[in-house]
Amino acid sequence: MRAIWTGSLGFGLVNIPIKLFSAVQDSTLDLDMLDSKDHSNIRFKRVNEKTGKEVAWENIVRGYYLKDRYVVIDKSDFEKVSPEKTKHIDIKNFVDETEIDSMYFEQPYYLQPEKAGVRAYALLRDALKKTGKAGVALFVMRDREHLCIIKAKDDVIVLNRIRFAEEVRSTEDLDLPSTKSKPDELKMAVNLINQLSGPFDIKKYRDDYSERLLKIIKAKSKGKAVPFTPMKVVHSRTKDLAEQLRASLSEKKKAS
Repeated sequence: MRAIWTGSLGFGLVNIPIKLFSAVQDSTLDLDMLDSKDHSNIRFKRVNEKTGKEVAWENIVRGYYLKDRYVVIDKSDFEKVSPEKTKHIDIKNFVDETEIDSMYFEQPYYLQPEKAGVRAYALLRDALKKTGKAGVALFVMRDREHLCIIKAKDDVIVLNRIRFAEEVRSTEDLDLPSTKSKPDELKMAVNLINQLSGPFDIKKYRDDYSERLLKIIKAKSKGKAVPFTPMKVVHSRTKDLAEQLRASLSEKKKAS
C-alpha cells in the first residue's frame, strides 16, 4: 500500500509520527463509455453553454450562483478560508465509541507508526482498547479540514473520517408514520427478529455483482451466452400483517 498522508498524531504531550493509508478499495469494475456505432472511446469537453465552443483550463474560473447571478471566486478568496496547513492530528477529547451514530461515518484509514513512534502508537492503541474510547480530532488533507475519530481495531489504529452535523439532513420533511404498533404484532415482530438474530460476521456477505458481471464479459468475449433466470418476488397471499408475521415465524421454525 502507498501512504496518502504523512504527519503526526498526538494526545496530551505524546506525539506519534505516522503514515496514513486508505483502508478500503472499490470492488466495482472500471467500465468505459463507448460509441455504440464503432466502440470508440467517449471523451468529454468543457464547453461554453452559450457559444458551444470548448474552453481551455486556464480560462475557467469558479463561481457561486447567488441572487440570479454568478459571483466569481478567485484564488485569493479560497486562500482566505483555507485551513492552516498542518501535518498534525491533535486529539482534543475522547468519547465512548457507542455514542457516535453510524450516520456520521464516511471513510476509514489505517494509521501506521514510523519507527520513532512505535512504543507510543502501541500505548495509545492499547489504551483505546482498554477504555473503549475513541478520540475526536480535526485534520487537514487535500486543502480541506476534516472531522475524524481515532479508534483501535485489533492491532491497528483506525482514523475514520466522519461528517459534520450540518452534512446530515434533517428528517422533518419526510412523511413518517405516526401509527402505533399493535401489541400482539409487535410481540411477533420482536420474536421474528430474535429468531433471525446472530453474531455479525462481515465475511458472510459478498459483493459478487462485479464477479458475475466479469463472468458475463469473459463469456461475451468468447462469443458465448450466460444463462439468466430473472428473480421472481413471491408475495404473501394475505395482506394481514399479523398473519404474515405468524407465517414468517412458522417458516423459520421449519427451517430450523
